[in-house]
Amino acid sequence: MKKVVLTAAIVLGGLSTFASSAFAMNQTDKVIMTAQEEFKEVKVEELPQAVKDALAKDFKAATLDKASVNAKEIYKLEITVDGKAYAVHADKDGNWIKKD
Repeated sequence: MKKVVLTAAIVLGGLSTFASSAFAMNQTDKVIMTAQEEFKEVKVEELPQAVKDALAKDFKAATLDKASVNAKEIYKLEITVDGKAYAVHADKDGNWIKKD
């Protein structure tokens, strides 16, 4: 009877280890996909007026630290609000985009 219980414990332990490994692989895929989204730094003067207006309207107390754009014309704005750093994304028309 002891051998049956021990064997069951080993099998269940092995299955739970396998399930953990699969989860870690899914997170790695997500990181790789995020890294492929390449942004190129741009000057504040090069931002579309709609993006500047949206930033001034919705983040009045924010300081713009850095601006970048990707091939899809998505703008990544690195801002500071009350001493905390944030990154927000907007399209060329000044609409905010939620990022996961």
